[in-house]
Amino acid sequence: MRQNPTETLRRVLPKVREALLVASVEMQLTAAVSFLTILQEESVSVHSYAHSFLQVILLHLEHRDAGVSNAWLETLLSVIEVLPKETLRHEILNPLVSRAQLSQTVQSRLVSCKILGKLTNKFDVHTIKREILPLVKSLCQDVEYEVRSCMCRQLENIAQGIGTELTKSVVLPELIELSRDEGSSVRLAAFETLVNLLDLFDTDDRSQTILPLVKSFCEKSFKADESILISLSFHLGKLCHGLYGTFTPDQHLRFLEFYKKLCTLGLQQENGHIENQIPPQILEQEKKYTSVRKNCAYNFPAMIVFVDPKNFHMELYSTFFCLCHDPEAPVRYTIAICFYEVSKLLNSGVYLIHKELLALLQDESLEVLDALIDHLPEILELMSTGGESSVQENKLSSLPDLIPALTAAEQRAAASLKWRTHEKLLQKYACLPHVISSDQIYFRFLQRMFSIMLTNNVLPVQKAASRTLCIFLRYNRKQEQRHEVIQKLIEQLGQGKSYWNRLRFLDTCEFIIEIFSKSFFCRYFFLPAIELTHDPVANVRMKLCYLLPKVKSTLKIPADKHLLQQLEMCVRKLLCQEKDKDVLAIVKKTVLELDRMEMSLDAFQKKFYEKDLLDQEKEREEILLFEMEQLEKEKQQNDGRPPSDKIFEKKRRDTKTPTQNLPKSIPVSVPGPSSSIPSASKEIKKSKLIRSQSFNNQAFHAKYGNLEKCASKSSTVAYTSSVSGLAKTSVLSLTDDSFRTRSASSVPTSFSPTPLPSTSRGTANTTDAKSVGSKDPQPRKATLKSRKSNP
Repeated sequence: MRQNPTETLRRVLPKVREALLVASVEMQLTAAVSFLTILQEESVSVHSYAHSFLQVILLHLEHRDAGVSNAWLETLLSVIEVLPKETLRHEILNPLVSRAQLSQTVQSRLVSCKILGKLTNKFDVHTIKREILPLVKSLCQDVEYEVRSCMCRQLENIAQGIGTELTKSVVLPELIELSRDEGSSVRLAAFETLVNLLDLFDTDDRSQTILPLVKSFCEKSFKADESILISLSFHLGKLCHGLYGTFTPDQHLRFLEFYKKLCTLGLQQENGHIENQIPPQILEQEKKYTSVRKNCAYNFPAMIVFVDPKNFHMELYSTFFCLCHDPEAPVRYTIAICFYEVSKLLNSGVYLIHKELLALLQDESLEVLDALIDHLPEILELMSTGGESSVQENKLSSLPDLIPALTAAEQRAAASLKWRTHEKLLQKYACLPHVISSDQIYFRFLQRMFSIMLTNNVLPVQKAASRTLCIFLRYNRKQEQRHEVIQKLIEQLGQGKSYWNRLRFLDTCEFIIEIFSKSFFCRYFFLPAIELTHDPVANVRMKLCYLLPKVKSTLKIPADKHLLQQLEMCVRKLLCQEKDKDVLAIVKKTVLELDRMEMSLDAFQKKFYEKDLLDQEKEREEILLFEMEQLEKEKQQNDGRPPSDKIFEKKRRDTKTPTQNLPKSIPVSVPGPSSSIPSASKEIKKSKLIRSQSFNNQAFHAKYGNLEKCASKSSTVAYTSSVSGLAKTSVLSLTDDSFRTRSASSVPTSFSPTPLPSTSRGTANTTDAKSVGSKDPQPRKATLKSRKSNP
């Protein structure tokens, strides 16, 4: 049909039609799918399709095999969507009158029900009232409960097609009668259809007709089959929402008590029997009860709206506690999925469910943990602010068990074989600078990230730990801690004996480029990164080659001209000395890409405007982070108290100054060999402290999603002309694997450019195996250099 539709219809289709008369089940199923594909691909016009294929489809609708009959029916229902009205009337609707008669088979009448539900939306109201509704009424009164149930489920589609007035006069009476049917499946179908049609009925119909039916259905549900309870528990939230305005206080209370009863259904029958000693019918019943409680957990946010969040503690907290501690994991899994919605609804009352958060974080089932951490950053943000953005105190301080619960969750995920859950959890931990203190992160989480990077065997997990560690470093508030982390990254990864660690160092460099400013990368990681061009393992050199364009993009001319020269020298050495053919091919490709790159200048360029603006904002935050630390130290020394990170945490929420309100210019002394900040008055120090606190608020209260999308457009356009000179400050010298700390009153000094230090790795070992880790005879020691400051 794709290649030659005309000849296929003339010569092939007649053979297919003959073959289908005696075809096997597999061939029938394949033909039904093939006919549907021809329709979806529009291989022929609708007119040609109806002329050639429609009769074949109708012929096999009543195949003796139910699977084949359903396959052809699905094809026909899709064909009905595109056929014109006249074709539908003559080819489908008119023959349907005879198909729906009691003299026809049950299978034929079931097919007629589904076709009627589809045809309703294709005709006008007058045609539906005259030709379709009589058939609908007839099938609703069919002697077989299967047909009545099937037709009842199609009444929703029919009601949507005939409008509100006909629904009230024709459909509603049929539903009322079917809701009293002797067949439980018919009553269930009527109940579900009523719930789905609640929006079409007015208040009088809801209060006088539907509410009594629903009330009677709920009262009889415990005496009926458990399958009715399963459906009722699933639709209860939608039902309570649709009938909300019609309940009297007594009815409101009854429905709430009914929901609470369903939430604990089956738990009262718990006993100490071993599972293999319980009769099979009891086990089956317990599975149904578990499904009921699972549906109740699914509807819990709707029930909070039903009782009003203000009444949560009195009316629903005990139920929520039971669901979070349910003995069955599927119930806890469902309530974990709903936990974020519950937190949003409670708003300022979110502190009420702190303990349940801890319980789910420490749940024995990893599926429950996996469901909870999908929205963990948003949940922790609500917990930390108490649901109100204007709150001034970090309320997580009243939740001392949060950090042990988070670390226990990570260790449990790490010990399992479900590395995707572990990876997701590490990614979500990137939100922690927003909710807990810098010291807590440093001592409880940051070292763990290092351990995962060095010891874990799963690459995605290592990369997740690396990126989260970079975010922790980005918002770390103590200079000594930042320097210690940087030194560890360089010594244990960049200069590590294992080639695998050196590969992870390059991954970390990529994250550093994404998250930090260009000047930060050039100051600390540029030289250690390009030094790996001399690595003895080909895979490391190859990965570095792929990274070189991003490395070059961090340079600014003319300030970084000396670093550009070092980069060009390393690339020339690779071109001249590389012996591995795969690495050499990538080097040649990379050289072409590097040559095509345009260098960023110190001044703003129109084509790089957005990127430069974002980079300057990152650099501004890094500088303000240093200034804030210095000013806080001075303040603590003047007050005679030791620095306390808890005070920092309180102050960072004291001011909710948005980014646009930060000062547009910051006085910074020109860095030099002995530059220092002159003594200032108390007013100047106070203004700097306010500015620092303002940045602190901005940095730690940035949305978590912004961390995940560091390359997105910056929203702080107000800084375009104010911070162009800040890129040359806040630089610390690192020499001979040690860090020189600053005095409280001195501005960081700059590094003078020096040639790349020699390493113990020569270029004679470039023919080593690509995928086998090599160990260096002794760890390399590199001297960290900085970009040259250009006042």
